[in-house]
Amino acid sequence: MRRRPLSLRMRLLVLILLPLALAAAGLGLWRYQAAQRTAAELFDRSLLATALAISRDVAISGGDALSSSTRALIEDASGGEVFYHVTAPDGVHVTGYAYPPVERGADRDPAARMRFYEAVYRGEPVRVLRIVETMAIGPMVGDARVRVWQRLAEREAFARGLALRAAALMGMLLAILALVVWFSVHLGLHPLRELHRAIARRSPDDLSRIEGPVPAEARGIVDTLNRLLGQVSDSIAAHQAFISDAAHQLRNPTAGLLAMAEALEHAAPGPEQDRRRAELVQAARRAARVTEQLLSMERLAHDPGQGARERVELNALVEEICAGFAEAALRRGIGFAFEAASGPLVVEADPVFLGEALKNLLDNALVHGGAGLAEIAVETGVETGAEGRFARITVSDDGKPLPPEAEAVVFRRFAQLEPGAGSGLGLAFAATVAEKHGGRLRIDAADKGASLSLLLPLAPGRPGR
Repeated sequence: MRRRPLSLRMRLLVLILLPLALAAAGLGLWRYQAAQRTAAELFDRSLLATALAISRDVAISGGDALSSSTRALIEDASGGEVFYHVTAPDGVHVTGYAYPPVERGADRDPAARMRFYEAVYRGEPVRVLRIVETMAIGPMVGDARVRVWQRLAEREAFARGLALRAAALMGMLLAILALVVWFSVHLGLHPLRELHRAIARRSPDDLSRIEGPVPAEARGIVDTLNRLLGQVSDSIAAHQAFISDAAHQLRNPTAGLLAMAEALEHAAPGPEQDRRRAELVQAARRAARVTEQLLSMERLAHDPGQGARERVELNALVEEICAGFAEAALRRGIGFAFEAASGPLVVEADPVFLGEALKNLLDNALVHGGAGLAEIAVETGVETGAEGRFARITVSDDGKPLPPEAEAVVFRRFAQLEPGAGSGLGLAFAATVAEKHGGRLRIDAADKGASLSLLLPLAPGRPGR
């Protein structure tokens, strides 16, 4: 099962508190190391003070006894037990513990007058201070050695105590900060909760803009949502307009089919019935063509743009469409000619939509050419302009003229310059196909008849690849 994503509040808390927790952990480690250094410095100073006090008492008493203040210092030095060992100038044990920790060979430095080192005493690691002082003990005068030492465990405990107190303080501060951040984030997200409630209160039919003050960080989301609502509203309006137009356009052919069917039913057998049957078939074909154009327009309106694109050799596609159209034109006594470009014309296009667009251009010439229509010609070529190189399909005829300034009218759906047998969808569909493919449909200036050119960008790379 897919994991539910973290809420925005939790994301903010994690993003804010996690770096702080990591910083606190780093600070705690640094504080522990600093506590260890502090403990080492304090304990070393305590050992030095104890060693000097013992040395003083041995020199004064001749090694017989330590003063009460020195004994108190030994017992209470830095909160831990201190051990000591004193030898006379001749190396004889004078006072203290009989067996001091032994210096390791690698650490031994007999010439040093004062030296700290670490050793093992009774199975425990200890810190040792050795000092050498010239003193008189009885009849002997020379260098006496005083050793004092203390367990390292007590230093570690002292350092841990300092670090734990610091950690407790940082933990308390972090907990207080977490509460402050929690309530701050809760209050900061209040406008988003208000926005959520405002959207939730809307009815499914309410696609108006979302108004009201929102934080600057959420303004982009609201603007995007308003833009989306506007697009949805436009799409719904376009669907409603399409349904209304389609109902209007299909009403007349349907009514005509019904009337012709009734007339055929009551027609007398013979030529009259044959004529009625031919009219019915022709009307059914026109109705089917209108329905096909309406469905193609609707499918094109929702085409994502790149779904069925492929590299198409335009000459071959146009030749295939023209081969199917030429028979219908010649049957009506209309001349037809196709002239292909000298080289291949490769475009990236949806061949189905492109073929439908060319069929609509040819049907437009056939339906709207008028009584004087005698010839239809199709030509392919290359056209270079400021926007690049385009493949061109030109459909021209010698029928009724179509001026270039009529583009604003005839490229609209269900629009015609004058009443005719067409549906007013053919040129609109071809113009939309061209626009979807990054090109355009234009009306060319012609001395006679009409000429329309469909321009499509040539595919990059070498032709045919």
